[in-house]
Amino acid sequence: MADPARAQRRLGTPALFNATKPRLGGRASLLAIVLLLAAGGAAFLLNGSSRLSAAFLPVNYATKGGSVSNTSAPVVSSAHRSATGALDPETVLQKTLAEIQNQRMDNALAEIDQVIGAYPNFRLAHLIKGDILLARAHPINTVGNASDAPQEMLDDLRDEARARMARLQRERPKDQVPRYLVQMPPEQRYALVVDTSKSTLYVYENKGGEARYVADYYATIGKSGMDKFREGDNKTPLGVYHVTGSISREQLNQRYGKLAGEYGVGALPINYPNEWDKRSGRNGSGIWLHGVPFDTYSRPPRASKGCVALTNEDFLAVSANAQIGVTPVIIANGIEWTSPEAARTLREELSQAVESWRRDWESLNTPNYLKHYSPAKFSTGSQNYQAWAEHKQRVNAGKTWIKVKVDNVSMFFYPGAADLAVVTFDQDYNSSNLAGQSKKRQYWMKEPGGWKIVYEGMG
Repeated sequence: MADPARAQRRLGTPALFNATKPRLGGRASLLAIVLLLAAGGAAFLLNGSSRLSAAFLPVNYATKGGSVSNTSAPVVSSAHRSATGALDPETVLQKTLAEIQNQRMDNALAEIDQVIGAYPNFRLAHLIKGDILLARAHPINTVGNASDAPQEMLDDLRDEARARMARLQRERPKDQVPRYLVQMPPEQRYALVVDTSKSTLYVYENKGGEARYVADYYATIGKSGMDKFREGDNKTPLGVYHVTGSISREQLNQRYGKLAGEYGVGALPINYPNEWDKRSGRNGSGIWLHGVPFDTYSRPPRASKGCVALTNEDFLAVSANAQIGVTPVIIANGIEWTSPEAARTLREELSQAVESWRRDWESLNTPNYLKHYSPAKFSTGSQNYQAWAEHKQRVNAGKTWIKVKVDNVSMFFYPGAADLAVVTFDQDYNSSNLAGQSKKRQYWMKEPGGWKIVYEGMG
């Protein structure tokens, strides 16, 4: 969860700058800083186009005394604001930086004032406004070199500026999709993909089993980075997860009292550690998607204890469409992109492996059935391959027929692992002496002999 102990402090006044060794005029120096803030020192290129596509369902919320009301004026997601022409803080921030790049400071000030007027708790916007005001009269050689603000907070705001500018500079490839989204079943309306390296959460809609981009949002991750391994390491996990619940603002208040404010308007827990995490010796708990404290619009890119945090309005837009036990949350450190055609090829290849496994199980040819499992790597968590094979041989020997139906199949490649896929489905099993229905999860790995199952259990 986000760190309750790390207080978020306000900027009392617009940021000021100490320029002890100025070499450039105010405007030129601010322009240089804007150019250098982009990741890797690369020039920040702007084309004035919107980042976001169609609306991701607006929702309502308001805060009074730390509570949430559903009867207030509507607050909509960044995607909806951009699509409808309403004020979107990130789009206006982009315009502000474009005006700075063109050295039109009055226009830049007018743009940033729009953001502050609508979002007075957007601290980064206040910092940029202070820079613009001071650049009119004084040379500056850094961003946010304010004498009246804590250094830690200034560092956090600089980090947020870099992260937000990198998001605008390095947009997703519009003709590609995340490689992880191999197949979405009809029941999964949306998939969430978090790129920890880019401070971004992407939303993809299920269109006939294929992923279609909907929106993306600035996101905060763990203060110690990513690839969580143990309890308390303040890292965000990498892997394929699912939403396991929904915690409202009222429930947060009941559980955490005053500390509940750190999570904003609500939370969506995910199933970390998953089966693969446990097999790899990873532990910990309490990894959520959640909002931010009400006294701030957003948090620095690394500020939680391992959770993924969104602005409160963006969290509400995402959570309104989350399905408990169904919505996947895939967290990666840099997204692997692929073409829709390549994604279909991957889906067909893996689908054939699953179908072959199903047919061989029905055939009661146990040796062929067991060929789908990796002798070296398979485990159920309690049984290795040898114990599993002996068990299946005994069970199948007592049957005269088996029928297996597989529905609602989801397939996701596992980030950071070469050719590892998570396959989840509804299984309807009938045999001569036993019948049952269950949700099953398998991990398939591509080995020299083809796709093999390395884990199998309940989903």
